[in-house]
Amino acid sequence: MPGANNSQQDVDIDLAQLFRAVWQRRLRVIAITLVGACLAFAVAKVVSPEYRSETRILIEQRAPAFATTTQNNDASSGPLLDELNIASQVQILQSADLIKQVITNLKLYEHPEFAAATKSSALSDILVMLHLKKSSLDKAPEERMLDAFTNQLQVYQINSSRVIGISFTSREPGLAASVPNAMAQVYLSMQSGAKLDSNTEATRWLEPEIANLREKVNEAEKKVADYRSANGLLQTSDSNTFATQQLADISGQLAQVRGERANAEARAEAVRNALATGRSTDTLADVSGSQTIQRLKATESNLESQISDLSTTLMDGHPKLKSLRAQLADIRQQVDRETKKILASIENEAKVAQLREQQLVAQSNALKADSARAGEDAVGLNALQREATAERQLLETYLARYREAASRIDKNSSPADARVVSKAVEPVDPSFPKIGPIVVVATLATFILTSIVIMLAELFSGRALRPIGPIERGVVARKETAAHSETVIEAVPAKVAVTPREGEMPASMLSVAADETLAREMEGAIDLGHRPEGAVEPAEEEEDFSIQSVADYLIERDSRLAIAISPTGDNGSTATVMLARTVADAGRRIVLVDMTGTGCPSRLMAETAGLSGVTDLLCGEAAFADTIHPDRLSDAHLVPQGTSDVTRAMRGADRLSLILDALGSAYDIVLVECGAADVSGVARLTRSKDTEIILSMPEPDENQFMTAMTEFQKAGYEHIILMSGWREEHGPDARQHAA
Repeated sequence: MPGANNSQQDVDIDLAQLFRAVWQRRLRVIAITLVGACLAFAVAKVVSPEYRSETRILIEQRAPAFATTTQNNDASSGPLLDELNIASQVQILQSADLIKQVITNLKLYEHPEFAAATKSSALSDILVMLHLKKSSLDKAPEERMLDAFTNQLQVYQINSSRVIGISFTSREPGLAASVPNAMAQVYLSMQSGAKLDSNTEATRWLEPEIANLREKVNEAEKKVADYRSANGLLQTSDSNTFATQQLADISGQLAQVRGERANAEARAEAVRNALATGRSTDTLADVSGSQTIQRLKATESNLESQISDLSTTLMDGHPKLKSLRAQLADIRQQVDRETKKILASIENEAKVAQLREQQLVAQSNALKADSARAGEDAVGLNALQREATAERQLLETYLARYREAASRIDKNSSPADARVVSKAVEPVDPSFPKIGPIVVVATLATFILTSIVIMLAELFSGRALRPIGPIERGVVARKETAAHSETVIEAVPAKVAVTPREGEMPASMLSVAADETLAREMEGAIDLGHRPEGAVEPAEEEEDFSIQSVADYLIERDSRLAIAISPTGDNGSTATVMLARTVADAGRRIVLVDMTGTGCPSRLMAETAGLSGVTDLLCGEAAFADTIHPDRLSDAHLVPQGTSDVTRAMRGADRLSLILDALGSAYDIVLVECGAADVSGVARLTRSKDTEIILSMPEPDENQFMTAMTEFQKAGYEHIILMSGWREEHGPDARQHAA
């Protein structure tokens, strides 16, 4: 059958079955794991132990304590300590010459371990016969010794450091420690000898060069002194003459005076503009900083305060008020006169600065001429000074190098640029094999591999596969829908019946009443989206004012805010709850705000009673996020009525529009259920007349509907929608789910 075939198409892995299969075979897994551990232990005990020891060398700049300038040491330490130089030292430690000297010093060619290493094994002979390997006997004995030594040697740089490690592996602990130490000593001796040779050659070359440079320096400095005295170039510093120094001082004073003049003129202009335009001068620093102005301003403030106090009890024509106003006018005139005095003082400062500027300009012109003449003479002097300076610097450099090289001619005064920071010691524990880690790793590997084999067997046999197909998912969905509907049928009528009214019906009967109501033609009924403005025409065909149609209209128009009015009471509020759930089932994010007096939407949608809501938010007793709760039967959200006092909450009703704006930024649609509210109450909630107005009337009454529509149209609301009830087209299950 197709249904059976479809149900076998999708499968999932049953992880629980995989672990159950391993647990059911736990004895077999434990036995195999123990066998693997025993084999690993036996192999580790049979293998011949090897010992490893290490010597560490630090590459650094080393010089005798009496060596000259620190500057030279720092300069030479740059290329010595870079990464390329450290890598070069590693290669030197692995060089054949150094290894040969170590082998000779320790007489390793007589050691049985290396003698056996130079002989070929049975496996090696077979590989040679198959032409898969070259015979070691084709090499010279010295090369075979180097190969055997290199295979057991490891030289490397410690990460992110200038330390080089020398590690050697041997079957004898003593040999493993002696070889790294011997290599370090040979390396240090080679480094020290190379430095000694370079120092001897440097001293030999520098001696005649230094004698020649001394004569050149004396001649150059004598020429400089003669030229300076002949042209009268008096020196005030290393780079300035007397004329240039004096010109620089005058220029600095001139710049300062010009700045003072500009500042004074700007301050005077600011005070002058304030007086001309009648603006307040309190913000000007020169005026506000005056002691006299401050006293006058204090008196003015005191008088204004007295006038303000007496104006509440006395008439404008009272003598005391007239006296105080006259005093206030006099004080203000004094402020103006004092401000003009300050302006005159600032203008005098500007004039003095201008006169000082003229004097400094004249002095500067005279000094410029003297400085120009001195500059022409300084050209020749600078050329002589550059020559003398270059000769002296070269002489000082040669002298420093000569003294440094001469101090290191002695063998003991030229240490190698490296030192041993850690000597190799005779190891006690073998580096290989490590019995404990080998057994642990082998045990874990055996256990994991055995478990994987068992799980793969379960997967290939199909016992660990769980079928998931359309039939199973349909059965589960039907079960959930049935349980969901039973819960709704039991819960909704009981909660709606708490506050019954005349003509009100349970939510489960809304669909029947809606079908009967829709059979009647309502003259003047409003179309959902195509009614001409200001005209109500009788419908030729039966119009659809069901909850589904209203939901489709809100989704199609992409409405952001909808106000639901329920003139008939809780049965209209119940229809609004059904509308919110229908929109949520369509995939839109919707929140319903309960602004009714009875709290019917809160009872129908909230999981529990007593949740915080709108009144708590308006009273400031709950945070905004704490007032939003999920619907117990759909993906919609609810802002309940709340538990705070309604009268106190209505004092902050002006904040409702801000709350709706905040909800609108987080949800696609904000639906406000106001119950039997009037137009004035709705107007306080909305700032725009484009808001969708929904008249929720499961039992439409033509007079009641026309009255409500007329009131809202007079208030400027154009989008008015009638919602009568639920349209039966999906059977009773669909109606129950919507309820």
